[in-house]
Amino acid sequence: MIQAVIFDLDGVLVTTDSCHYKAWKRMADEEGIPFDEKDNLRLRGVSRMESLNIILEKADRQYTESEKHDMAERKNAYYVQMIGDLDQEALLPGALSTIYALKEDGVKIAVGSSSKNAPAILKQLQMEDLFDAVADGNQIKNSKPAPDVFLLAAELLGVKPEHCLVVEDADAGVEAALAAGMRVLAMGSASGNQKAHLRSGTLNDIDLTSYIKNG
Repeated sequence: MIQAVIFDLDGVLVTTDSCHYKAWKRMADEEGIPFDEKDNLRLRGVSRMESLNIILEKADRQYTESEKHDMAERKNAYYVQMIGDLDQEALLPGALSTIYALKEDGVKIAVGSSSKNAPAILKQLQMEDLFDAVADGNQIKNSKPAPDVFLLAAELLGVKPEHCLVVEDADAGVEAALAAGMRVLAMGSASGNQKAHLRSGTLNDIDLTSYIKNG
């Protein structure tokens, strides 16, 4: 029986994809590294440093660890500046209605995001008080596809992993949820992932409360 739902943040509840892309693009252009929207798709669901390493595959020189750290911090500064302008229009279809419906039915809800900026995004959108727990990249050692962030979210909720459902939009997140022993709804760009227990385009396309009641 599902007792809790753990949501990935970006791409599931809100969209900051354009902010990420523009920030990485600005940093890459400054370094003379080719980077386009196709490359950006490979960054979905992975950590900041892992994303940087993917971008550096096209670099024409090797970077030191200190240089990599500085580049990642520079990108993050650009990104943080951009998310400061986020408003309710950044919410994805069905996000708030799904959250409120689950809360009304007594289902615990959490955010499980590899992003270290998750708390800032939730605060910017005035959503921080909607969740029973928030697990993010500041609290874990290993990012998705490792299960750490989802296992932490379950621990914070006081719910066993087998009683949790994860909602994800990235294949790395689907793998993380399965590794945690949880059920998973794959949506958005991960909606074709056949390993997921459920699939949908957006949260508007599925009635999670009915699934939980009947599942």
